[in-house]
Amino acid sequence: MSGTGRKEDEVRRMLERPHPPVPADLAERAVELGGRVLRRRRALRRLGLLVLIAAVVVFAVWAVTVQPWQAPPAETTPPLGDW
Repeated sequence: MSGTGRKEDEVRRMLERPHPPVPADLAERAVELGGRVLRRRRALRRLGLLVLIAAVVVFAVWAVTVQPWQAPPAETTPPLGDW
Protein backbone atom coordinates (compact mmCIF):
# COMPACT_ATOMS: atom_id res chain seq x y z
CA MET A 1 0.00 0.00 0.00
CA SER A 2 1.33 3.45 -0.84
CA GLY A 3 1.97 6.16 1.74
CA THR A 4 -1.00 8.19 0.55
CA GLY A 5 -3.41 5.24 0.81
CA ARG A 6 -2.17 4.44 4.30
CA LYS A 7 -2.75 8.03 5.39
CA GLU A 8 -6.26 8.03 3.92
CA ASP A 9 -7.11 4.81 5.74
CA GLU A 10 -5.79 6.25 8.99
CA VAL A 11 -7.87 9.41 8.55
CA ARG A 12 -10.99 7.35 7.79
CA ARG A 13 -10.44 5.28 10.95
CA MET A 14 -10.05 8.47 12.99
CA LEU A 15 -13.29 9.90 11.56
CA GLU A 16 -15.23 6.70 12.27
CA ARG A 17 -14.51 6.94 16.01
CA PRO A 18 -16.92 8.81 18.26
CA HIS A 19 -16.17 12.50 18.47
CA PRO A 20 -14.54 13.70 21.70
CA PRO A 21 -16.66 15.80 24.05
CA VAL A 22 -16.39 19.56 23.55
CA PRO A 23 -16.57 21.95 26.52
CA ALA A 24 -19.81 23.91 26.66
CA ASP A 25 -18.07 27.27 26.99
CA LEU A 26 -15.64 26.70 24.12
CA ALA A 27 -17.31 29.24 21.81
CA GLU A 28 -17.39 31.91 24.54
CA ARG A 29 -13.69 31.39 25.31
CA ALA A 30 -12.82 31.55 21.61
CA VAL A 31 -14.72 34.84 21.24
CA GLU A 32 -12.93 36.30 24.29
CA LEU A 33 -9.53 35.20 23.00
CA GLY A 34 -10.27 36.56 19.53
CA GLY A 35 -11.29 39.90 21.02
CA ARG A 36 -8.08 40.10 23.03
CA VAL A 37 -5.99 39.27 19.98
CA LEU A 38 -7.76 41.92 17.89
CA ARG A 39 -7.36 44.57 20.61
CA ARG A 40 -3.67 43.71 20.99
CA ARG A 41 -3.08 43.91 17.23
CA ARG A 42 -4.93 47.22 17.03
CA ALA A 43 -2.89 48.65 19.92
CA LEU A 44 0.39 47.49 18.38
CA ARG A 45 -0.57 48.93 15.00
CA ARG A 46 -1.42 52.27 16.61
CA LEU A 47 1.83 52.25 18.58
CA GLY A 48 3.82 51.50 15.42
CA LEU A 49 2.08 54.29 13.54
CA LEU A 50 2.76 56.69 16.41
CA VAL A 51 6.46 55.74 16.44
CA LEU A 52 6.64 56.20 12.66
CA ILE A 53 5.04 59.65 12.84
CA ALA A 54 7.39 60.66 15.68
CA ALA A 55 10.40 59.50 13.65
CA VAL A 56 9.27 61.51 10.62
CA VAL A 57 8.77 64.62 12.76
CA VAL A 58 12.19 64.22 14.41
CA PHE A 59 13.84 63.75 11.02
CA ALA A 60 12.07 66.81 9.59
CA VAL A 61 13.11 68.99 12.53
CA TRP A 62 16.70 67.74 12.24
CA ALA A 63 16.77 68.36 8.49
CA VAL A 64 15.42 71.90 8.83
CA THR A 65 17.86 72.69 11.64
CA VAL A 66 21.04 71.18 10.16
CA GLN A 67 20.24 71.65 6.47
CA PRO A 68 22.49 68.80 5.26
CA TRP A 69 21.82 69.64 1.60
CA GLN A 70 23.86 72.84 1.81
CA ALA A 71 27.61 72.83 1.32
CA PRO A 72 29.55 73.58 4.50
CA PRO A 73 31.15 77.02 4.66
CA ALA A 74 34.75 77.22 3.53
CA GLU A 75 37.21 77.31 6.38
CA THR A 76 39.85 79.26 4.44
CA THR A 77 39.48 82.11 2.02
CA PRO A 78 40.83 81.74 -1.48
CA PRO A 79 44.18 83.43 -2.06
CA LEU A 80 44.15 86.91 -3.50
CA GLY A 81 46.01 86.93 -6.78
CA ASP A 82 47.75 89.79 -8.53
CA TRP A 83 45.55 91.15 -11.25
